[in-house]
Amino acid sequence: MWLMVVSVPLVPAIVMVSSRYRVKVTALCHRALAWALRLVRGRVCVRSTHAFVFSKCTHGKVDSVLETFDLYADTHPSLCISPQIAEALDEVVRRVRPSRVLELGMHCGYSSVRLLRLLPPAGRLITVELDPLTADLGEEIILVAGFKHSQFQVLTCSSAEAIPTLRTFTEPDKVSSEGLSLVLMDHDPQQYLPDLLALEREELLSSSGCSVLLIYRNQRAEDLREILDHIRARPDCYCVKSELQFMMEIFYQKEGTRDNR
Repeated sequence: MWLMVVSVPLVPAIVMVSSRYRVKVTALCHRALAWALRLVRGRVCVRSTHAFVFSKCTHGKVDSVLETFDLYADTHPSLCISPQIAEALDEVVRRVRPSRVLELGMHCGYSSVRLLRLLPPAGRLITVELDPLTADLGEEIILVAGFKHSQFQVLTCSSAEAIPTLRTFTEPDKVSSEGLSLVLMDHDPQQYLPDLLALEREELLSSSGCSVLLIYRNQRAEDLREILDHIRARPDCYCVKSELQFMMEIFYQKEGTRDNR
């Protein structure tokens, strides 16, 4: 009874606070629900894709693994597998010819396998995936494709946690002299700019040039406004090299080393 007596005077304040912050709370709840749904759907997609590829491909044959991925996409629509993105990714890798590649967002391992098959023998891929299940299943697909642990490293954590530690997972002399020449961002678009800034801050991007690929599967290019504003504000270091319906390539080169590439 005494609790009701004490609470009555607080009712107007509670109503006022609730009405004032209702929009913000509602938006926060919607974002949390959307994130949870994406996680659940993503896990279902990853499990289904992994089971299909693992059971139907020829183990140890990278071409068979990729063909099985494509076969899965023909019968099971998936945002993780896109022939258009695959072709564009292959074109960039062949043109850039990177030796050190960072992949943010592993999904089902499809892009990881595509990247690894085009790297030189001494090349190395570091792929970062937040979800432990996705990371485990993706890593198994990479091994099924015939690649060895010496060729890649899977980090199961957020990109914000991974980036400051990247030097410990690569050869220090190689990174200090070469840096990353290709970065694939295919995770949370809201992290694209913070992660790009972190890569700059840690001096992980090759000073002689690094292509950064921004994937936007469900987003429009306008949703990348924040990172694009940053790029356009720094023409001494950045330029937009190409822009497709689903992918944008930006080129970074340290100030003072720019050429007419």
